[in-house]
Amino acid sequence: MAVTVALPTTTTPDHHVVAVGVEETRSVALTWPWRASLTCVHGDPRARMPITSLSGERAGQRLRFGGGAVGIERMEAALAGEAFSPHRHDTYAIGVTVAGVQTFRYRGALRHCLPGEWHVLHPDELHDGAAGTDGGFGYRIIYLDPALVQDALGGRPLPFVADPVIRPAEVGPAVASWLRHIDEPLDEVEAVEVTAAVADLLGRHSADHRPGRAALDLDAVRRVRALLLDDVTSRHGVEEFERVAGLDRWAVARQFRAAFGTSPTRFRTMRQLDLARKLMRAGRPLGEVAVAAGFADQSHLTRMFKRAYGLTPAAWTAAVWSSAARPGADRPHDGGHVLRAVPEVDGLAEQRVADVQQR
Repeated sequence: MAVTVALPTTTTPDHHVVAVGVEETRSVALTWPWRASLTCVHGDPRARMPITSLSGERAGQRLRFGGGAVGIERMEAALAGEAFSPHRHDTYAIGVTVAGVQTFRYRGALRHCLPGEWHVLHPDELHDGAAGTDGGFGYRIIYLDPALVQDALGGRPLPFVADPVIRPAEVGPAVASWLRHIDEPLDEVEAVEVTAAVADLLGRHSADHRPGRAALDLDAVRRVRALLLDDVTSRHGVEEFERVAGLDRWAVARQFRAAFGTSPTRFRTMRQLDLARKLMRAGRPLGEVAVAAGFADQSHLTRMFKRAYGLTPAAWTAAVWSSAARPGADRPHDGGHVLRAVPEVDGLAEQRVADVQQR
């Protein structure tokens, strides 16, 4: 039976989250790295969701990657003590807090995300991440390639969600369902459904309603994107971008960002980091990873990696392997708060394209 919480409204002094609109009774235990019980009592407008940390839980991060598809990554994360340093993704990030209180600085303001609440981060926006209490926090998240969103939008500029924290009642089942069971692989049809659901969510909450904006020359910037993907370890000159796109360098720079949320140079760097993460998860030494992914050396890889993910390559690898080494029973539940959310990297490689629209 589905559990419906219209929205978490506040926290009480004993760190319970007060919810309203509960329709069904269900208990869920989160045991990694929190023990939490959620009991929603039928008809009780002040049903409580207590969250307490495991005694003696060591500070650090754990990351667990679920099933994805091309341009779609799903992940479960736990963080206690240490914070993610300021970093940027070149993807949309749409996540839900499943335990604890998540805090992050975004566009000049400190934000708080309670259990069951969602956060939406736009590509290339600087942010960090930390626990709002001593107990740490956990979340599940979808990273979505802006190119997929662009496909779903049919040529309109990417939507921008100004307020990054969204109440669960405003999200709905179309997105929430894709974070309930993240280990299940996504086939081609499901990947389209995820993308469409996220694109619709972004559109509903977008602050950009300016009329009369011209459609982008998507074919042109897609050719530039394809050139970059063909060999992520090679650099391309601005003249090559102009030749491939049939646009001048200024139009390439502006339209590529409008279509895909980042600059061509940063897009290439992030694809290098995708390759680096794959090699790191395969157990390759960092020095070899740096060379294979096209970085100048290991220190160059480390700088770019931390600016993209908020962790050094060594810390990221340790977090991934820490998660993989733990028994399945120690992993978070399938997402009690995901269910309740349903109403049923600066110093990049040399910039070869004009930076006229860098933020």
